[in-house]
Parts: sequence; structure tokens; C-alpha cells
Amino acid sequence: MSVSLDHLGMQVLDVARTTGAFIRNEALAFDRGRIEQKTAFNNLVSYVDKESERRLVDALAKILPGSGFLAEEGTQEKGSTGFQWIIDPLDGTTNFTHGFPPFAVSIGLAFEGKLVLGVIYEVQADECFYSWTGTPVFLNGKQVYVAGTTTLEKSLLATGFPYLHADKMDTHLAIIKQLLYQTHGVRRLGSAATDLAYVACGRLDGFFEYHLSPWDVAAGGFLVRQAGGTVTDFRGGEEWLHGGQLCSGNAIHGALLEVIRAHWA
Repeated sequence: MSVSLDHLGMQVLDVARTTGAFIRNEALAFDRGRIEQKTAFNNLVSYVDKESERRLVDALAKILPGSGFLAEEGTQEKGSTGFQWIIDPLDGTTNFTHGFPPFAVSIGLAFEGKLVLGVIYEVQADECFYSWTGTPVFLNGKQVYVAGTTTLEKSLLATGFPYLHADKMDTHLAIIKQLLYQTHGVRRLGSAATDLAYVACGRLDGFFEYHLSPWDVAAGGFLVRQAGGTVTDFRGGEEWLHGGQLCSGNAIHGALLEVIRAHWA
């Protein structure tokens, strides 16, 4: 890999912040009449998602010519250099359409299938979480780590409810019910990228969800690992990026995974 990730990373930070500024400005006078529904379930997309993706793709293609793309709103390009951007232009669209934080720009970069960079910009809080291979994780320039919590009983967790979840809802609720009795609580923020960024910086001790897409977790999963945490699928394996299931955490990861696996077929 001949690209300088330090130089590239700083450029990506600018792209994320610029796109986030556009989203924040649109949030001030958002027109709910311009919301589209992708499916019969509450999977929403707005003109802001689409325009943010266009801006991201245009900018990232310029700073890394020949790179490929995998993005939530339909941009899929193979590329010719081995690099692929995995992006969610507005993670937390439902939150955004209601004026309810958090919602974030999520940018991951893989080289020959291996993640090498992650940037998450949480728009309303003006917080940028970032790292690339060879560097720690930073939050607005300050180095951060996963929290030092060692037991599930002292942990604060987060989860999400996917749009297509009817067949697994009872199982998911059973996991949450058990964890509510065994932890300090389970939060539902509505943005998987933000959840993972919060695990990486120590605000949360763990996050788990199913029916996820690569753009939901690429940047965040990379950040958690760079910050000293663990990320797996529900079997404890490595299929969390494309496999649709993710369990992440600090030292409590193993205990969290044990609870999930006790219920999950």
C-alpha cells in the first residue's frame, strides 16, 4: 500500500466535517414531505441522505482516485486500486427526520478487504472520532480508549432494532430483558455508527445488533478495535462486517457474547 494514511486521513476528516455541516444546516429547516420509505417497514431515506452520499463520493474519489465504493444509498463501484470506501452518508436517518440526535456521517476504508481507516462524525454534537492503521483513536484531537469496565454487572450497553426484525424480535427482546437485570442498562440510540464510536471512546461498554449492513459498522468496528476493544459476530467469529451480526465491547465482550449465544440460534 503506497498511500500515506496520515495524509489521507486528515483529508477524510475535512470531508466528514464538511458533509456534516451540510446535514446540520439542512436539519434547521428539514422538509418532512421529502422523506421516502425504502420498504414497507420504517426504513426511511431523505434527500439529505442522497445529497450527502453524492458529496462524499465526489470528494473521496478525488482524494483517492480509482477507489471503489459501497454506500447505503446505492453507490457501488469496484474500483481499480484495491481500496474501497464503505460509507453511510447519514446514519440515523429516522432520528434526523425527527430532529432527534444522534445521527452521523460514517466513513470506512478497506484495502484488499482489510479495514485500514475509520471516521465517524456525530453531527449535532460536532464530535469527530477517527483512526487509521498505525494510530490510536482520537475524538476531536484527544486520544481515547475503551472503558476499563471488567464486569457485565457494571457495564452500560447499547443495541438497536433493525427494520426487518419480526422473525428474531422475541429472541432479541429476551436478550435485552436478561441484560437489563445484569447491567447498568441498555440504551437504544438509533445510530449504530454512533454506538460503536461511543464504545471506542469509553462512554459505552458494549454494543450488539443484528441485520446490519457493512456501511453501518465498517468505520465503527474498526475504531473499537483500534481503541483496544473486541468486535465479533454472534458466533465469536470474524463475519461481523458482511455477516449482519455484531457484538462489540471492552473487557466485558466475552460475557456479553455468552448472553447473546445462550438465546441466539
